[in-house]
Amino acid sequence: MSRRLIGAVLVSTVLAMPAAPAVAAGAPAAAPAVSTSAPTPRPTPTATKAPATKAPAKKTPPKKTVVKKTTTRTTAKKPSPKKPATTKTTAKKTTAKKSTAKKTTTVLRQGAKGAEVVALQKRLSSLGYWTGTPNGTYGYSTMQAVMAIQKVAGLGRDGVAGPSTRAAIDRGVRPSARTKTGRAVEIDLKRQVILFVDGGTVRMVLNTSTGTKATPTPTGSYRVTWGYSNGWRTAPLGKLYRPKYFHRGYAVHGVADGFVPGYPASHGCARVSTAAMDMLWKTTWLRNGNRVTVY
Repeated sequence: MSRRLIGAVLVSTVLAMPAAPAVAAGAPAAAPAVSTSAPTPRPTPTATKAPATKAPAKKTPPKKTVVKKTTTRTTAKKPSPKKPATTKTTAKKTTAKKSTAKKTTTVLRQGAKGAEVVALQKRLSSLGYWTGTPNGTYGYSTMQAVMAIQKVAGLGRDGVAGPSTRAAIDRGVRPSARTKTGRAVEIDLKRQVILFVDGGTVRMVLNTSTGTKATPTPTGSYRVTWGYSNGWRTAPLGKLYRPKYFHRGYAVHGVADGFVPGYPASHGCARVSTAAMDMLWKTTWLRNGNRVTVY
């Protein structure tokens, strides 16, 4: 019975399909009923979903480009104003130092003459380094004075007034005395200079060359015993110019120019130039009985 009913329904539907256009043409009121029943299967889900999925995919990617532009701008702006400012200031400072250094790089040595030599001699004399009378000629006495201040300042001992030596002269480098009272002559073996001290103050400095390691100058406190004033004296170990003895055969004496180096070279005596020895005989520094300290 059920199959028959199904067949009857199918027949009725088939018969109803050709009748639909006639009704739509004859009666306008029935037309909307046919249109509502027929288009129901047409609106598919695929037609509505396609535009919904494509729209958000297109809008999201262009927003990322804005973040990249802001980061590049901030990094480029920070270093640019600071770096050129520092390089300019350092360049100005170095050029200023170089210009001042050039003014003091004049090298003076034996044989030089002129006003600059006079200024050098006067400056050394004011510090107590004996140069003789300033005369504008860089002679052996000036060279000895330059060597003396080089020894006190701990510089190279060549007797040439170069930049480092002239800087020490400008600073006023002076040695200090060990004797605090009275008058004394101090022979400094380490620095190879002789100090003439009065009341704890160094009044004069001479370059000297004392005994070698094989023939050292004896250390201690002594007194001047006697001297030989008539020029050169022949001693067992050589000729001595106007020696002043302070301990047995050890003396402060003059030697020919060129034999007072910057290092110990004698047989135990303290060598000075002949001009310096003549000066000492005219003064009261090495009178008999005066104190001589060797250290």
